[in-house]
Amino acid sequence: MKFENNWKNKSLENLEKDIWDEPEYSSHLVTTCHKLRKKQLKDFDIEDLRIMIGQNIGLKFLIPLAIEKLKQNILAEGDLYEGDLLKSVLTSEPDYWKEEKENWLLICTLFNEKKVQLDYTNKDLFQSFKKFEKINGK
Repeated sequence: MKFENNWKNKSLENLEKDIWDEPEYSSHLVTTCHKLRKKQLKDFDIEDLRIMIGQNIGLKFLIPLAIEKLKQNILAEGDLYEGDLLKSVLTSEPDYWKEEKENWLLICTLFNEKKVQLDYTNKDLFQSFKKFEKINGK
């Protein structure tokens, strides 16, 4: 998918042209997601990506950023555990991956190339990847 040159200098609100009202529910997760929609994408860290992708928010713009991070370190870590970004990506909305088959293929290739680096005792990542592969029939 092609984006304008300066897309990383914009927020999800700007890119999606969708400004959310103040949250009706004041949980930490809800308020964090609302704040992150206003943050420039270039300033997103691993934890920001993990949270938003885990909530299936802004996938069109955030998955490409996550792929960049995962290429650098397949086990990129937010605030939970080593590999938590990968886990969020693998378990994100299947409809996104059906539409964005090129990104799906990138994740499949990246996982297979880097799986030696993954801890085989972390069965959860491998189980998530098996389900992920089936999204587009691999």
